[in-house]
Order: sequence, then C-alpha cells, then structure tokens
Amino acid sequence: MNESILVVEDDFNIQELIVEFLSSQGYKVDYASDGLEGIQKFKQKNYDLIILDVMMPNLDGHSVCKMIRKNSNVPIIFLTALNDETDQVKGFELECDDYITKPFSFNLLIKRVEAVLRRSSKTTSCDFVTFEKLKLDLNTYTVNINDEVIELTLKEFNILKTLIEKYPQVITRESLLDSIWGYDYYGDTRIVDAHIKNIRKKIVLPYIKTVKGIGYTLEKDI
Repeated sequence: MNESILVVEDDFNIQELIVEFLSSQGYKVDYASDGLEGIQKFKQKNYDLIILDVMMPNLDGHSVCKMIRKNSNVPIIFLTALNDETDQVKGFELECDDYITKPFSFNLLIKRVEAVLRRSSKTTSCDFVTFEKLKLDLNTYTVNINDEVIELTLKEFNILKTLIEKYPQVITRESLLDSIWGYDYYGDTRIVDAHIKNIRKKIVLPYIKTVKGIGYTLEKDI
C-alpha cells in the first residue's frame, strides 16, 4: 500500500489520532492544521486522498475544496461536526467524494477511505484530454503537440482543458472567469481575453475561435 493521504484538521487531538491510525494501516500521511496550510501542502505534492475538516481557522473546508477542485479531481472526504442535511448537500455540491460526521469510529473511517480510493483507482485511466493535435496531461498539467511539450500557466491550462471538455459548446467569458478564477478573482472579463491571446501564441494552432459578444469555442482543422 503506497497511497498518500493529506489530513487537514485543526483539532490537534483528532488530527494526531487520524494520522497515527492511517499510518498504522500502511498509508503515507501528511497533515495540516488549517485551510491555508492544507492548500500549501496540496500544491507541494500529489496526494491520493484528502481528508478535510470543514470548520477551520483562516480558510474553511468548503473554500479549500472549491480551490482544489479548480485544479484537481483528487478524492476528498469531508470530516465535520456539521451533520445537518443541508451541510452535507453543500459538501457534495462542491464535489466531495464522501462525508463523515463527528464523532466517528475509526473502523468507519478506514472503510470510507478504502471505498473512496477504490472508486478513484477505477477512474484514473482518464489522465489525458485530447483535441486534434493537442494532448493535455491532467497529472502533470502539461500540453503536448506532436511530441513537443508546450509550457502553459495553470490558468491557461485550465482554460484550454475546459474548452476541450465542453467542445463543441461556446463557453462564455463569465463562465470561464467563474469556474477557473472563482474565489481568486472578481472583475473584468478582459482578463480571459488576455489569457486566450497567450494560449494562441503558445500553441500556434488555429483551434480557438472567438464567438463575438459571447466567448470562445474550438474548431477543428478543415
């Protein structure tokens, strides 16, 4: 068993117990004591699963989940004292994979962890998205064109990924701004145009089509 797990929990006693228990089961476990530290750890390493408390200082679990989902489909289990149905619904709307309420048994925790990792392992075959000569690696966030690696920023990569996944839909600037910038940016949609301009310059392929007054879509080589 080589799966790595990040535990983000501000209660030191609960954090310590979870880390010790999961480590004893053979998992490689890192931990963070608040949301900001959790995001920092997430950016430094590829994890197979994140166990995420909801009510934390600096940055709550819902915000952390939304930020992670902009860049990654890593499985997330919410761990929280909030047991109201509306709280659980919100967690699943944010695309968490499971929800465990406190207090909990460690037998339940390990079964949920095993189940989520099992489901995740069945979907890891979709590691790439492609369009014509473009091949996007969802693990390394790199773009390959005719065996040449093209360097894009994370925002540029996610814009291109969205356009490919939604093809042949026309994606509005507002939709791109909301899904990719989200918590980080509120403002003028022209920032999307600037990123599209950079993507076009880097990939040097005429795939991105501007739909005047609306947004962008992709078109294939004729």
